Amino acid sequence: MEFQEAVTRLMIQKTIEKGVIERHHTQAEKQKWKISFHRSSSSSKQKIKQSETPIEFLCPISGTLMNDPVIVSSGHTFERACVQACNTLGFTPTLIDGTTPDFSTVIPNLALKSTILKWCKNYPIGHPHNKATLDFFSAEKLVRAKILETQQQKSNPPKRNEDQDIGTGIHAVTDLITQTSGTHDSRSSYDSPLSTSPLQLKAQPSCYSSPSSSSTDIEILNPNPEEEEFVRKLKSPLVFEIEEGLISLRKTTRAKEDDTRLQLCTSRLLSALQPLINSRYTNIQVNSIACLVNLSLEKMNKVKIVRSGILPLLIDVLKGGFPEAKEHACGALFSLSLDDCNKTAIGVLGALPPLLHLLRSGDSDRTRHDSALALYHLSLVQSNIAKLVKLGSVPILLGMVKSGDMESRVLLILRNLALTPDGRAAMFDSGGVNALVDLLRGSELKSESTQDACVSVLYGLSHGGLRFKGLAKAAGAMEVLVQVEKTGIERTKEKIRRIFEMMETRTEEEEVLWEDLLEDSDSV
Repeated sequence: MEFQEAVTRLMIQKTIEKGVIERHHTQAEKQKWKISFHRSSSSSKQKIKQSETPIEFLCPISGTLMNDPVIVSSGHTFERACVQACNTLGFTPTLIDGTTPDFSTVIPNLALKSTILKWCKNYPIGHPHNKATLDFFSAEKLVRAKILETQQQKSNPPKRNEDQDIGTGIHAVTDLITQTSGTHDSRSSYDSPLSTSPLQLKAQPSCYSSPSSSSTDIEILNPNPEEEEFVRKLKSPLVFEIEEGLISLRKTTRAKEDDTRLQLCTSRLLSALQPLINSRYTNIQVNSIACLVNLSLEKMNKVKIVRSGILPLLIDVLKGGFPEAKEHACGALFSLSLDDCNKTAIGVLGALPPLLHLLRSGDSDRTRHDSALALYHLSLVQSNIAKLVKLGSVPILLGMVKSGDMESRVLLILRNLALTPDGRAAMFDSGGVNALVDLLRGSELKSESTQDACVSVLYGLSHGGLRFKGLAKAAGAMEVLVQVEKTGIERTKEKIRRIFEMMETRTEEEEVLWEDLLEDSDSV
């Protein structure tokens, strides 16, 4: 009897190793049950997914497994959609450890993303992107809820422990994800490779306020009826209704009423405009960007527009949009570049190459004009100057000056480049001193402002030390500058006097060269 039981246990064990056990009941019961090794493994791994997910894989704001983790300036890691939602709503959360993150810079955490993917492959839970991941719209709802919760806690602090708070947050996110519609355009900039570049925005626009301010409450609880109607039309499945909404919005924002632009420049309206910017319909693409230009005219909207994630879409239009859409896109980047907080972000996201191309060979004068103005304001930042030099912009700009093509605008850009060592070196290598002296010597100068801009570039180059002195003397700059000083405006005369002082000043570089020369002669 014991021998038979042992044989039976051995047979069952071998059957389990193959993966399946099937046991038949008596014919009276007429039932069959099966034990699947694969199913038991799946249930155990499902338990791992729910209870043993590493805490560093979860976003501190949403509590869900991160699909696109990013590192912010304070060193914390969050889901990208949560950071974008916080920036859009001007909200800075307080984490469980009592610290507050700094969202001014966003850098993709590729190492953690790779680790999460490997971890997911080891367990049958799938890639987080294939699940109900937290998109921007769900994150925005979550952050809005957290803003209201924060305000309520300040008035009536809740009496509950941290574990309850974490669980409530996770369930809230799950509910929001379930309720979120999946009809949003897949071309959103949050999935664009360009959006992985860091956005170095170090200042908060004045239109933002603290999470407890009444303006945030108004946007959340009392939406503008006019904005609601525009958003409804822009999200319509009917093309003609979208066009009607855009034309109406363009007319409304064109009016010289700053309050109207401020009230309409909301995260919901900007999100509705995003998928329309890359539309295949000419009227939709043109009018959507024109609306964006009008909204950007208000100073308080400029940073908010950049933080909405619309910049990569505008840059795509610069590269391959309709001609009139390119024109408006250049105008939008020019308007957005007026805010110092946006200059670095625009350069980082890749706007400089297409702007330089459109400056040289744009479809219209307006496109080239706005491209030049955008490049001028962007070249006020050192990081953008370095990018322009690496792009080989100096020979292109000098070539335009020599040919008289938009020389007044191009000289403004060259003036900014001449203020940095990299820009000066590139201009020296490209024959910039000769080109500028020839421009001053010729009679084709059309205005005193152009003459002053040319002298300004030479003044920036005069800080180049001994190399500038040699190139200036070879080009006959002293004689030409003397003639310009007699007829130029006072501002131009002052710059020329400073150039003469730089030419006459003996630099340390010259002293070292003379000492080396004397030592060499003594040794001979």
